Amino acid sequence: MIPQIIVVDDDPIILKRSWSVLTDAGFKVVVLKSGKALLEYMLDHSAPELILMDINMPEISGFEVIKELKNSKGEWRDTPVIILTANEEEDTETQGLSLGAMDFIRKPFASSVLVLRVKHAVELTQLQRNLESMVDEKTRENENLFLHVVECLADAIDAKDNYTKGHSGRVASYAKEIARRYGYDEKQQEKIFMMGLLHDVGKIGVPDEVINKPGRLTDEEFASIKKYPAIGYKILSNIREMPELSAGAKYHHERYGGNGYPNGISGEEIPEVARIIAVADAYDAMTSNRSYRGVLPQEKVRDEIEKGKGTQFDPKFADIMLEMMDDDIEYRMRDFCEQH
Repeated sequence: MIPQIIVVDDDPIILKRSWSVLTDAGFKVVVLKSGKALLEYMLDHSAPELILMDINMPEISGFEVIKELKNSKGEWRDTPVIILTANEEEDTETQGLSLGAMDFIRKPFASSVLVLRVKHAVELTQLQRNLESMVDEKTRENENLFLHVVECLADAIDAKDNYTKGHSGRVASYAKEIARRYGYDEKQQEKIFMMGLLHDVGKIGVPDEVINKPGRLTDEEFASIKKYPAIGYKILSNIREMPELSAGAKYHHERYGGNGYPNGISGEEIPEVARIIAVADAYDAMTSNRSYRGVLPQEKVRDEIEKGKGTQFDPKFADIMLEMMDDDIEYRMRDFCEQH
């Protein structure tokens, strides 16, 4: 693919010479006579490999155009700029570099110098993009591997309880959907999905006979259950690459109105991700078979979530869960999440 260069200058002689020299050197060249023309061009065209731009132009200066580029979205924001200038003052160069210009070419320029500078700038930019692409690919590979390990661990946790197969995956899916509807971006949604998968990791430290006991727990057994969020926190806080994973495990049994465990905190003191997971966890507990009862009717689940707003649950996340239930007319959401 032929690299595209945009030259922006109010001097027609500079535009004509730049176009001729760079075209002969094998580049695709677009010439524009003002900074305003470049900003208009941006609206309907993809970004070039490089922009060569004068500073002193009518209506809007080259410096102002660089500011606009840096504040824009997408590929234009990262397009490298080389400033064309006849101004030899040090302040001009300092200001340009501080705004993000890549380099300076003095006018009048020698054709060979222009071509070499442009070639080097394009090669450097392409090298940076290739490296970024390789890093992104490796990051995705590592994230996929990490997610696979997390999913396997979640399955091992769920296997401790005869009645909660798939619980962690369903809670993760519900939590991710609540986060999506609340406005979390995709990366934040993926993080809360992993937090949901691992929210019960502390159950590793609870005896199987306590977890699977069909009848009422003794005070001593319930005390051992209440320890598992702290155990989960201790396990997950050792993952340096994603320390925030531990928040869901530690705080999802706290209550919005207080009186939860392990710390008895309330309201905004509870991390937001844990408040989301708390609603998702409670919904799954009520909509799946447990050792002491079967699946509750949807209206009963709705009533319990409504009743828990402000006491057990953060009202805004409870309301989103209720919206999800309204969309689930056939009461099949738990089946869908079981498959994913």
